[in-house]
Amino acid sequence: MAKDMERIYVVEDDDNIRNLVEIALKGYGYQVEAFETAEECFAVVKEQLPDVFVFDWMLPGMDGISAIKQLRSNVETQDIPILVLTAKDKEIDKVIGLDEGADDYMTKPFGIMEFTARIRSLLRRVKPKENGKKQIPNSNISINKETREVYCKGELVELTYKEFELLSYLMENSNRIVERDELLNRIWGYDYDGETRTLDMHIRTLRQKLGEEGSESIKTVRGVGYRFIRMEEKH
Repeated sequence: MAKDMERIYVVEDDDNIRNLVEIALKGYGYQVEAFETAEECFAVVKEQLPDVFVFDWMLPGMDGISAIKQLRSNVETQDIPILVLTAKDKEIDKVIGLDEGADDYMTKPFGIMEFTARIRSLLRRVKPKENGKKQIPNSNISINKETREVYCKGELVELTYKEFELLSYLMENSNRIVERDELLNRIWGYDYDGETRTLDMHIRTLRQKLGEEGSESIKTVRGVGYRFIRMEEKH
């Protein structure tokens, strides 16, 4: 059974699916509130935050991806896990959903046992708010995790949600090789099953956005993963 304080907000416009998900989650002991629109959900978020969000993509009014982007831009909700539950099953749809800030992506039709297992997985990965150091410096590259800003040689660099998470994790684990599976599990949250080139795409984009500094700092360890090299190690 779930802990008393584990609260889940489900945003789904299909009555049958919304009711099914709500009943299933309540059966596992979670506190659940279900909404037809993102706007209805946001009105409740102002009063109480959940432990996990579940969003359909296609919704009346604000769509699910726009809602996720808004949640990720708010300091109070930027770290709350989000599962996308949608009929959009193309690879590019998954890439868009995950890159805009979803932690997991599940397509319809779906099995309720797998769905609840993914919810449990998201809850296990929830990290407490950091009370310590908010900035990750590397001389020419600096990350502020509180404001989610990245500066390279004093210039602000615009990153997507997943690019920011990927760079943060690499910098936090600098000086060691981070294996591909570890990055996929920590940043995307599940096995891509043949879609691991998404990681390579994000690494490539990060290097491009960070320019020469990105190419010098983010190194490929062929057949294993990636390594972020600190400034002092380059000399």
